Amino acid sequence: MPLAEKSATKDKFIAFLEEKSLRITSQRLAIIDTVFSTEEHFTAEQLLEWSRKKDKSVSRATVYRTLPLLTESGLVREMDFGKDYKFYDPNYAQHPNHNHIICQDCEKIVEFEDEKISRLENEISHKLGFSVKSQRLQITGSCDELKKLGACKKKSHC
Repeated sequence: MPLAEKSATKDKFIAFLEEKSLRITSQRLAIIDTVFSTEEHFTAEQLLEWSRKKDKSVSRATVYRTLPLLTESGLVREMDFGKDYKFYDPNYAQHPNHNHIICQDCEKIVEFEDEKISRLENEISHKLGFSVKSQRLQITGSCDELKKLGACKKKSHC
């Protein structure tokens, strides 16, 4: 995402917090900077680790209180891949109708958009008497890296 888009998205979230009369603390700013400076999907624990690199005082509690606000704002999407924890998609605001392929072994997440899928969703929805407002396709599989190499780079225990 271009720097201007990231900055605009970050500004939208800060405005969202201000509308809710919530404080913009240094911890929260570190979290916001972290979220809107990555293209990578993340967990709460990853966000905590990355945010602490910007500000050592970032607390776990602040991360867990900020994540619902990020999703409520519509700028980040919470995703459930059947694990004991959620993933968060920081690219949702710019591309709300993208899809995901998730490796069940190493948790690699690949985003994609496809015009054929979009046309098919619209066609099916129309036949059933609906108008598409949003869509989400999630495919789970095993990445080719595991088959080729016997292990994934992302996780050594695959």
